[in-house]
Amino acid sequence: MTDFVHPSALFILGALAIPFLSGTIRKAYLVAIPALAIVAVLTMQPGNYGAAQFIGQDILVARVDRLSIVFATVFTIMALIGTVYALHVTRPGQHVAAFVYVGSALGVVFAGDYLTLYVFWEAMAVASAYLVFAQGGGPAIRAGFRYLMVHITGGVVLLGGIVLQGIGTGSLLFGPIEGQMGAAALLILASFMLNAAVPPLNAWLTDAYPEATVTGAVFMSAFTTKTAVYVLARAFPGTELLVWFGTAMAIYGVIYAVLENDCRRLLAYHIVSQVGYMVAGIGIGTEMAVNGAASHAFAHILYKALLFMGAGAVIYVTGRRKLTELGGLYKSMPITVALYMIGAFAISAFPFFSGFVTKSMVVAAAGQDQRALVVLALTMASSGTFLHTGLKLPFYMFFGTDRGLEAHEPPRNMLIAMAMAAALCIAIGVYPGPLYALLPYPVDFEPYTGVHVTESLGLLLFTALGFVLFLRALDPEATISIDTDWFYRMGARSFMWFAEKPLARCEKAVSNVSETVVLPLMHGMARVGLRVDLNGVDGIVNGIARSILRGGGTLRRLQTGVVNHYALAMIAGLIGATAVFAVVWQ
Repeated sequence: MTDFVHPSALFILGALAIPFLSGTIRKAYLVAIPALAIVAVLTMQPGNYGAAQFIGQDILVARVDRLSIVFATVFTIMALIGTVYALHVTRPGQHVAAFVYVGSALGVVFAGDYLTLYVFWEAMAVASAYLVFAQGGGPAIRAGFRYLMVHITGGVVLLGGIVLQGIGTGSLLFGPIEGQMGAAALLILASFMLNAAVPPLNAWLTDAYPEATVTGAVFMSAFTTKTAVYVLARAFPGTELLVWFGTAMAIYGVIYAVLENDCRRLLAYHIVSQVGYMVAGIGIGTEMAVNGAASHAFAHILYKALLFMGAGAVIYVTGRRKLTELGGLYKSMPITVALYMIGAFAISAFPFFSGFVTKSMVVAAAGQDQRALVVLALTMASSGTFLHTGLKLPFYMFFGTDRGLEAHEPPRNMLIAMAMAAALCIAIGVYPGPLYALLPYPVDFEPYTGVHVTESLGLLLFTALGFVLFLRALDPEATISIDTDWFYRMGARSFMWFAEKPLARCEKAVSNVSETVVLPLMHGMARVGLRVDLNGVDGIVNGIARSILRGGGTLRRLQTGVVNHYALAMIAGLIGATAVFAVVWQ
C-alpha cells in the first residue's frame, strides 16, 4: 500500500493528537486533516490495496473504483465543511468523535471484504453515538442509548449474515450478492436497510439527530445513511424489494414532516424521504438509476448539511428549536437566512441548484424502466419537500410571528462553512459536468431540457400557491409525533417492568426457597457424605493398605537369600498343589 494513502487512516490516526493541541494550532490541524484526505482521494488510482490472509480468509482493506471514489470524494469534502463549522467548539472529545466517525465511514466505503466492513461499521456507530451523548441532559442521554441499542442490534444482524455468507460461499470478499436471497443475504440486507433508515427501521434517526450537539448533527446528517446507500449500491443493485421500500420512504418522510414542530426533527424526516430516492434508484438497478442514486447522495450530503447548519445556527444563537417558539429572525440573521434558502432550493430541486440535476435522474430512470407509479410517488414527494423544507420551515423559523428573541449571526466559522456548502449546491446545479464525470457509469442524461425545466417550475409554483392558500392549516402545533420508535420505547419500558416486577419477584421466591430448603439440605448431605467418607471409605481403604503392608512385610521376611529355604518352599508348594489337584479331580 505504499502507493495508496487510506483516507480513513488520516482521520482515525489524526484524531489521536487532537486532545494535545489547543488554540490556533488545533484549528489549523483540524482543517489540514480533511484537506489532506481530499487530496488523497482525488489522486488515488483504481485498484485493490492491502490484500492479506486472516483466519484463512482473503482480506482486502481497500478497493478503489468509481463507485467508492464518488462517495469518498463527497465524504472528505463534507468532513472539511463540517470541521470548519465546528472550529469554535473547544471540547476535544467532539472533534475526536467526528474524525473517528468520518474515518470509519471512509473505511466502509473502501472495504473490500466483510470483516473490514464490519469493524468500520461498528466503529461508525459508536463514534456517532458520542455526538449525541456530548449534548448532555436527559433527552440526549436517553436518545443516545436508544441509538446505540438499535445500531448494535443491527451490527449483530450484520455479523450473523457475514458468518452465514462466509460458510455458504467460502469467501468474505464484499461485492454484489447474486442469485436467490438466502438467510445470509436477508440478514445483511436488513442491517444495511436499518442504517439507511428504511421504515419501519427509521425512528432511530429522527429520535437521535435532533438531540445531538449542534455540530454533531451536521456530521450525522451526512454519513450514516449515505454509507448505507453505498453498501446497498455495492451489494444489492437491481433488488426489486428496494424499489418499493425506497418509494415508500420518500412519501413516509414527507408525511411525517407535516406533523413536526422541531426544526431538526423535520429535517431528519426529510433525510428519510430523500434517501428513499437513492434506495429506489438502487432497486431499479439500471446504469442511469445507480448513477442517479450516487449523484443524489453526493448532492444530498451537501444541501442537507447546509440545512442542518442553518437550523443549528438558530439553535446556537437562540437556544430554541421548536417552530412554535421561533420567528422574526430574518432581521437579525439575514446571512443565515440567505444561505439556508440556498439549501432549501437545492433539496426542492429548483433549476440551477444541485437537487435539480440529481433527483431528476432517479425519476427519469424510473420512467425509462416503465414504473409510472414510482414516478408519480417520487414527484409527489418532491412537492412535499419544497412545501415543508423550502416554505414551512423557513417561514416559521425566520419569518412568521416575531417572538422577540434576541439573536445575531452565528460565529464566522459557521457562516464560512455554510457558504462553502451553498457554493457547491449552486456550482453543481449550474455545471453538473464534473459530478457526472465521477459517477460509476457513463452519463447519458440532460437535465436542462425545456420540458423538464417547465414541469419542475410548474410543480414548485403550484406547491407555493398551495402553501399560501392553506397557510393556516400548516401552522405548527406543540405536539410530539409518534413513530415506530414507540414500539421499542414501550417495549423497553415493558421489559423493565417485567424485570423489576414479575421476574424480580420470581427470583426472590427462588432465592428464599434456596436459602431455607435447598441450601440446608445440601449442607446436611455434605456432612453425611463427609462422615461416610471418613468412617467408611477411608476405613476400607486404610484396612486394605495395612493388609498389603503386612503381607509385604511377611514376604520380605521369607526372602532369606538361603537356597535351601527356597528349595524347601518349592517342594512344599508342589506338594500343596498336588493335594489340591487330587481333591479337585475326585
